[in-house]
Amino acid sequence: MFRLDDQFLKDIGLDGLPEEQKKPFLQHIYSELELRVGTRLSDGLSDAQLEEFEKIIDRDEEKIQSWLAEHAPTYMQEEAFGKLQQATGLESNDPRLVAEYTATKWLEVNRPDYRQVVAAVLDELKREIMSNRDAILGGMSEAQAQAAPQPATPPMPDFPQNSGAQPPVDPGEAPEYPPRAA
Repeated sequence: MFRLDDQFLKDIGLDGLPEEQKKPFLQHIYSELELRVGTRLSDGLSDAQLEEFEKIIDRDEEKIQSWLAEHAPTYMQEEAFGKLQQATGLESNDPRLVAEYTATKWLEVNRPDYRQVVAAVLDELKREIMSNRDAILGGMSEAQAQAAPQPATPPMPDFPQNSGAQPPVDPGEAPEYPPRAA
C-alpha cells in the first residue's frame, strides 16, 4: 500500500513545496492516480463488468450483498476484511467498510493484477513528476509570488502648491524681483 504524504513528496524531490501547496498538490496527485489506474484497469473488462463495479463503487447495497453472497459469502471471517476493519476503525456491519471490502475483492476476482497495475501507474506518475520537478517548483513559486501582496508604491508627499521657494502671488499682481546688478 502506498501513502501520499510528506514522505512521498520527499521521495519525489518535492519536499520543498510551500506548506500551503502540499495538501492541494497531494490531492491532485491522488485524483490523477485514481483516473489513470481506473483507465488502465478498465481495459479488458466487459461493459457488464464495468457496470457491476460501478454499482459497487456507488454503494448499491443490493448489488454489494448479491455479489458478496456469490463470491465471498464468509467475507467477515476473511483476514483481508479484518485488516481493513482494523485500518478503518469501522464496525464490521458498517456499509462503508463492506462496500470498500467488496470493491477490493471484486478487483481481486476480476483484475487479479490490480495491485501491480496500481504500482506501475504510481511509478510512472512519480517519474513524470520528478522529470518536471523544477517546473513544478518554479510554477509553485510563481503562483506564490503572484498570490503574495505586492508592495504598494509609497505615496508621494503632499507638497503644498507654494513650497516656500517663491512668495505667494495673487493673480493679477506681478511678483517683485530685486533689481539686477549691472
